[in-house]
Amino acid sequence: MRAFFNKRKKLTAALLLLITTAGIFAFNENDKYFQIAKNLDIFAAFYRELNTYYVDDLPPEKVMRKGIEAMLEETDPFTDFVSEENLDDLKFMATGKYGGVGASINTNGEWTAITDVYEGSPMDKAGVKPGDIIVSMDGKSSKNVAQEEISRQLKGAAGTPLDMVFRNPATGVETPKKIIREEINVKSVSYAGIVKNDIGYIKMTQFTENSGSMVRKAVEQLKQANPAMKGLILDLRGNPGGLLDEAVIVANIFVDKNKLIVSTKGKVKNWDRNYETSEQPVDVHLPLTVLTNHSSASASEIVAGSIQDLDRGLVIGQRSYGKGLVQTTRQLPYNTKLKVTTAKYYTPSGRCIQAIDYSHRNDDGSVDYVPDSLRKSFTTAGGRSVKDGGGIEPDAKVDPTYISQVAITLIRKQFIFDYATNYYYSHPKIAAAGSFSLSENDFADFERYLDNKDYSYKTRSEEALDSFKSTAKKEKYYEAVAKELETLEAKMKHDKKQDLLKNKTEIKRLLEEEIVNRYYLQRGRIIKSLDWDNEVNTAADILHSPAKYKQLLMAAK
Repeated sequence: MRAFFNKRKKLTAALLLLITTAGIFAFNENDKYFQIAKNLDIFAAFYRELNTYYVDDLPPEKVMRKGIEAMLEETDPFTDFVSEENLDDLKFMATGKYGGVGASINTNGEWTAITDVYEGSPMDKAGVKPGDIIVSMDGKSSKNVAQEEISRQLKGAAGTPLDMVFRNPATGVETPKKIIREEINVKSVSYAGIVKNDIGYIKMTQFTENSGSMVRKAVEQLKQANPAMKGLILDLRGNPGGLLDEAVIVANIFVDKNKLIVSTKGKVKNWDRNYETSEQPVDVHLPLTVLTNHSSASASEIVAGSIQDLDRGLVIGQRSYGKGLVQTTRQLPYNTKLKVTTAKYYTPSGRCIQAIDYSHRNDDGSVDYVPDSLRKSFTTAGGRSVKDGGGIEPDAKVDPTYISQVAITLIRKQFIFDYATNYYYSHPKIAAAGSFSLSENDFADFERYLDNKDYSYKTRSEEALDSFKSTAKKEKYYEAVAKELETLEAKMKHDKKQDLLKNKTEIKRLLEEEIVNRYYLQRGRIIKSLDWDNEVNTAADILHSPAKYKQLLMAAK
């Protein structure tokens, strides 16, 4: 009997323990961390069984990478897995430095040619010119080698040699050259100078280490060399951003010490932070304009947004990209990393300019832009109205400049590039970059150069008409409108020669930029492009008119 009661006590205790444990697990079922642990166990067991019993071998790295990519599909495009072989790319994004030869390339047909040479780079020191064709590298032919593979071979540790053979595009002569790779530092400030006689201009391409100090130095040098400078244009068009700290340093050049530039807020509250200016500015009174377009993102938007919110200057151009997210890198095993979005950032007025809502997905997994109806209004320091949820809206809008279809075709088929190369080898010298201009005879020569070239294309109108005809045939309406469509098609039919003349001014400018690049490299190309830059001209006109500048700063109060 005692044994029976002992057994019964043990059974009761066991049942109580089971009930209690079940209660704990029932509670934890709704706990996020339990769900993570549970699904990790399921995932590991699933993969173990699949790998053990599936009829064919499954490559572990490939299978796991697909699993990682599937998880990343639930996040934003800025959250990513960085494999060991891609760490150099991550380093370049942060530092602007890489080991290589300092040149850009393009593959057209069988061969790859040099398109740009960075000033002071190993390629520049070796006398390599844009247009030169890469014949071989380290004894191996470069014929029919993919551009990505050529690019990979050009990169390497600083100090390592690369034996190359180049073909002169004009003479066909092949010349061997030994290129010693160096640490290439892509300059954040690609150009600084004066436009319209008394307006400072700084072109900034990225926010990497020491970008802020480079911009500060450029501003100081411009002011020192041009005491009568009436204003400054900071060009952030096409600048994808980079380091948040550097954005704060750049803003600090124009904004007083101890001013809030940006704040970050995320899931880990201990990481929330306010970023304020910490140094004495260079100039808080110099009239300032910041140029943006749809490719200005991240750190570029922090600078533009803070300058706008603090009423320190004007934003000119087009609405910026709208990236209000902050990424942090986390170390993973086997020298891999996770680049993960950890926070959103907010400009001084309190707005987040993130344009796409990745936290709410449609049933098909797609995401949408924040609709205008949900964008909230904020006020700048001076009382102007600004909005969140859609990038930085410019204070003075300038329509983007679109290139004609004929010009796009001439660029894509490299006819402008090749003509510039021919021009370089037949003209030992040209005028300074800013004053060089193609003559009427030069343009006529370019027309003759195109006589036996195929630069045929379809206009957007012709493509739309073809699409309409196709739809009409499918829906059996074509016979009823065939004559009208033929008439319309005849009227729309373009003449290549006429298109060339109609867009002569635009094509002439593109030719001049490419030719100047042969003599004065990228700096010369930028100088030449400033002549007809609508955004730069608009900014300069505003800076030359203190009344207009002040009026825009007071607008929409």
